[in-house]
Amino acid sequence: MALPKIGNLAPAFTLKDQNGKNVSLKDFRDKKNVVVYFYPKALTPGCTVQACAIRDYKSEFAKAKTVVLGISPDPVKKLASFEDKHDLNFTLLSDEDHKVAEKYGVWGLKKFMGREYMGVNRMSFIIGKDGRLKHIMEKVKTKTHHDDVLAIIKAGL
Repeated sequence: MALPKIGNLAPAFTLKDQNGKNVSLKDFRDKKNVVVYFYPKALTPGCTVQACAIRDYKSEFAKAKTVVLGISPDPVKKLASFEDKHDLNFTLLSDEDHKVAEKYGVWGLKKFMGREYMGVNRMSFIIGKDGRLKHIMEKVKTKTHHDDVLAIIKAGL
């Protein structure tokens, strides 16, 4: 799968959040910047570190007029458990059929402990208020993701 192009409108989507409500990318147009971050699996160590840091930096993202949307192939019920267990304060979206992951080019072959399988590659996309893709983070470090994203946004979209 190819990644979307910087400068183009970000691929549109509507997905269910951890509460079962529909959330669309267009809901934020002309209001906020959007960080769409794809992560492989809720309640796993790396994904938890990444999500908890985003939780802890919510006010920094708000100051930057930015909303964060985390997308994984987990079902809504598992996302609700993830939110509850770690007191997450941002939107998690369920992409069980991985159609949105495919649109963004993050669904692909992965290798772990000698095993190959299809799954979500951890990546983030920064979308401006105009709905256009401003930046793609292909190499995401779970421990510094929140700082790295904020630095890009503060440097100016």
